[in-house]
Amino acid sequence: MTTAQSDVSEAAARIVTPALVESLTAGVVGGGRTACHCPFTGERLAELPEASLDEVADAFRRARAAQPAWAARSVRERARVALRFHDLLLRRQSEVLDLVQLETGKSRLAAHEEVQAVAMAARHYGRTAPGRLGERRHLGAIPLLTQVREVRHPHGVVGHIAPWNYPLELTAGDVLPALLAGNAVVMKPDTETALTALWARRLMGEAGLPEDVWTVVLGEGPVVGPAVVEHADYVTFTGSTRTGREVAQRAAARLIGASLELGGKNALLVLRDADLDRAAEGAVRAAFSSSGQLCVSVERLLVDASVADDFLARFVARVEAMRLGPALDYGTDMGSLCSAAQLATVATHVEDAVARGARVLTGGRHRPDLGPFFHEPTVLEGVTPAMRVCAEETFGPVVSVYRFTDEDEAVARANDTSFGLNASVWSRDSRRAGRIARRLRTGTVNINEGYAAAYGSVGSPMGGMGDSGLGRRHGADGLLKYTEPQTVARQRLLPLAPSHGLDDRRYAALISRSLRALKSLGVR
Repeated sequence: MTTAQSDVSEAAARIVTPALVESLTAGVVGGGRTACHCPFTGERLAELPEASLDEVADAFRRARAAQPAWAARSVRERARVALRFHDLLLRRQSEVLDLVQLETGKSRLAAHEEVQAVAMAARHYGRTAPGRLGERRHLGAIPLLTQVREVRHPHGVVGHIAPWNYPLELTAGDVLPALLAGNAVVMKPDTETALTALWARRLMGEAGLPEDVWTVVLGEGPVVGPAVVEHADYVTFTGSTRTGREVAQRAAARLIGASLELGGKNALLVLRDADLDRAAEGAVRAAFSSSGQLCVSVERLLVDASVADDFLARFVARVEAMRLGPALDYGTDMGSLCSAAQLATVATHVEDAVARGARVLTGGRHRPDLGPFFHEPTVLEGVTPAMRVCAEETFGPVVSVYRFTDEDEAVARANDTSFGLNASVWSRDSRRAGRIARRLRTGTVNINEGYAAAYGSVGSPMGGMGDSGLGRRHGADGLLKYTEPQTVARQRLLPLAPSHGLDDRRYAALISRSLRALKSLGVR
């Protein structure tokens, strides 16, 4: 074990104490035992309770019993809990930054992205939920005579299945709007990153969330995941497209709604008029933040052939200057992959590409000298469709370079994938970049930024097209999906039927004249 790894190991022992684990797992059902580990060292971090199928059902019973009282509170009262959580999170961020790093192996700055994202979501929904969830008045069938209100009801208990790569943002960030909408939540985080999720849950309790409104169950995904879908009134899932299809099928069989953010093979386009230094800096962040273990991370660089050599010289130099290593502090640019499985996928994609003729411009190696799952940031050129890395999601620090000659070719190559999550366009001409952005089949497009501009704009929807999923997080969609809309219509004075001596024929003629008049008056 290196000196840096020893330092992390000692820090982990100080941070993840038995007392902390006992505090975080208070109220978590599970008679079995499971464990989480630190990617920096491979060592066990903590032993955790593992739920049986009966215990998952019990968690839902508890949540269902707690939900009505929570929903009965005013939206403003629920929003105040989210805003208190915002303040507590920023005040005590060092605690969760340590946990995020210890559980994921990512750099400190990449971990801080999660704090930023959750704080923004808490503020946004804490400020906007009262207005969006309040009763709305709509124009009725007959103006003045038909009064209509739209009422929003919570689904009941939301089942939330979260991945390992962003254990704060993809747990608390998604749970917040579900809670503000009046739901209870039963969440299954990935066991390997459960401490972060449990920390967020405890902090919400300190902010005023009642016990059992947010409950957690732990266990193997293929076992506990289906049980969560089986008992939920609505399901949210972030993860692979393969598993997302299974979740969607199970939800459809029960006629419940689902929101799924799935895989991506995201492209970054460098146009000939781009600021190449800015584009190179942005491409490094876009491809290698969180070691590439980010759904919106860039895995394909599409570069105008006229500037490709100049861009690559800048980009490769910046990649080679990246600082790698295990450290619970700021100062490294990239940390570790999260697991042996992720390392195996990355190594397989690189080895397959090289064996079939791709060139490694930089990187390409496993770095066991830094930690068991470290892999160098890798840039490939000469990738062809026969190579796995061309179309399959790598979900690691590997990016492939492709050259194009005109705008149409760039758009066609960017869209040549079954995925449609995120894209990035770099140009000094904002109109041209915007025109290209609208031709890309992705849920978000960033201009002169890799992913953070769109993802951080929490007032706007974020999600995928095609194999990248269903539904959206953020914006109004990210809140209203957790509700069932109900229309309450009151008819005054006259019925919507023949009355006052009108026979059917005269009633139909009167309605027809009224419809023509309403259209002429511009009534919607």
